[in-house]
Amino acid sequence: MEKNVITIKNLVKHFPIGVERFTALKNVDLILREGEFTGLVGPSGSGKTTLLNIIGGLDSASEGSVSVLKQSMNNTTHNERAKMRRKYMGFIFQSYNLLPVYTVFENIELPLILNKMNQTERVNKVEQAIEWVGLTNKRDSKPNMLSGGECQRTAIARAIVHQPALVLADEPTANLDAENSHHIMKILSNLNKELSTSFIFATHDEKIMAYLRRIIHLGDGEITKDEIIDNPKAHN
Repeated sequence: MEKNVITIKNLVKHFPIGVERFTALKNVDLILREGEFTGLVGPSGSGKTTLLNIIGGLDSASEGSVSVLKQSMNNTTHNERAKMRRKYMGFIFQSYNLLPVYTVFENIELPLILNKMNQTERVNKVEQAIEWVGLTNKRDSKPNMLSGGECQRTAIARAIVHQPALVLADEPTANLDAENSHHIMKILSNLNKELSTSFIFATHDEKIMAYLRRIIHLGDGEITKDEIIDNPKAHN
């Protein structure tokens, strides 16, 4: 039986603009199940990043209910959401957010240190994640010695090193050329199959869309179309 990873009902999000308010999301209903490889797709300003941030607990709903991994996000404190992100989620951003003084290994290890994992287990997990993304020969390099594609692969390894139930990716290929973009998406698609991790992308990049198995179209803060893709690129 498929598990619901995300259940959203009647989600509304307002942002204050002076004495007025801007409604970024309007009555969004959405269910995402375990192991889905899904994209929130739409032009800039359509609400996709806002929705991704609410799912990840980086922002909160103005109205409606949001449940992520069976945890209501409506009544959680900032610290509770932070703990949940640390344990059960991974984040990939278009800016890699790597710590410049740390090596590839140390950047990837950081979430495991925050989760208080013992050193032996940490080393094994980091080595495995480095192998997943094909950076074994770069493990001791610092970010300024890496290409953009290698920086993003390091960020991916950091996001999945603790084998989270849910990975949220906001325009993860925005700074990459076509070859690197396809390489990144193949890695993520393989991890999705191997780990049953659920992936949600916020994107308008057609290179990403070619790999998705479900595309949720947003326009003006509303879901305009929700489609299942029968034969995505990574499965050809």
